[in-house]
Amino acid sequence: MEQVVSGLDVFFVLMGAILVFAMHAGFAFLEVGTVRHKNQVNALVKIIVDFGVSTVAYFFVGYMVAYGTGFLVSATVLSGAESVEGLDYGLSGFGLIKFFFLLTFAAAIPAIISGGIAERARFWPQAIATAVIVGLVYPFFEGLVWNGNYGFQDWMAGSFGAPFNDFAGSIVVHAVGGWIALGAVVMLGVRRGRYRKDGTPVGIPPSNIPFLALGTWLLCIGWFGFNVMSAQAVDGINGLVAMNSLMAMVGGILAAVVAGRNDPGFVHNGALAGLVAVCAGSNVMHPLGSFVVGGVAGVVFVIFFQLCHNRWKIDDVLGVWPLHGLCGLWGGIACGIFGAEALGGMGGVSFMTQLVGSLIGAGFALIAGFVVYGILKVAMGIRLSEEEEFNGADLSIHQIRANPDADLGGRS
Repeated sequence: MEQVVSGLDVFFVLMGAILVFAMHAGFAFLEVGTVRHKNQVNALVKIIVDFGVSTVAYFFVGYMVAYGTGFLVSATVLSGAESVEGLDYGLSGFGLIKFFFLLTFAAAIPAIISGGIAERARFWPQAIATAVIVGLVYPFFEGLVWNGNYGFQDWMAGSFGAPFNDFAGSIVVHAVGGWIALGAVVMLGVRRGRYRKDGTPVGIPPSNIPFLALGTWLLCIGWFGFNVMSAQAVDGINGLVAMNSLMAMVGGILAAVVAGRNDPGFVHNGALAGLVAVCAGSNVMHPLGSFVVGGVAGVVFVIFFQLCHNRWKIDDVLGVWPLHGLCGLWGGIACGIFGAEALGGMGGVSFMTQLVGSLIGAGFALIAGFVVYGILKVAMGIRLSEEEEFNGADLSIHQIRANPDADLGGRS
């Protein structure tokens, strides 16, 4: 029976890993549909290459930083067929499938950043940034929260009455990715032609609404693997997590369609805003609380996206700081509000713990974003030249457009 249960756990987490892996296609198409046509190929290539770089960085360094476990041992040990003192990868190689699952979370960080720096970032400096962030920056904070490294969770519980609850990563994944992206966007500067000399913004509409919508649908579907499978064991499955994810997503959609005045970009991103916010407390909140949390997140995204672009002149192309950074921060804090028994939650959470832990995560990520991209900017440059940006990243970096046959007049 132990072997059967272990096999079920492996299959369960594998399905979760596949669903979250599929979300990276969502990130790609969301970016493809938002950027201008001359930058669509770059969006696709950047996301898949970042996943490859993330895998190598997390395999050799990141997973060791977060969990103290490496993979440079024999395959018989990795598979669980042979045990070695001090090393336990679990029956049926469960430790390997756990790595795959958590890798898909780690690789979401550069996928998030990609949307903010689109249309003017150089390719290889971003690949280096991905390696550093997934190998060192992200797993350091991941280990604090999800593995209790350096006594972080003990300190939180001792200081504020409960450990920091971030069930599926509102802070660990989304806020960290969004606040790193803010540093990257500021270091890059605005796209050329984005604002007139008097500071008036020049509208750049999405290039392809159907692709943008497809990206959102892929992300929404995969998100149920992101949240529900965060239990990481069959006996930990809870329908409450799925229901809370659903209600938060719907809350985000309905709030965004009103606040965004039917704008399709706001509506589709509103769904994602709700899902970002519910991750932290999806295991402890009541579905009605999740609906409210998602609704607030939808409004937060619409308002702060407009403020970023129109008033603050922060050229965050896909709005990843409002979407992941701010909605993730709200989700971490909201867990301490709507997870309380007084508001129908399961309890076991502390508002002060959630507030302090969320702010620590955001602050850490913001500093890391400025440091990583600041060093790369000085050392090798992180931005395309004026001519390269004018021609578009597709031709400048990849020497091909999204529809090369159309560029040749349809000739075969």
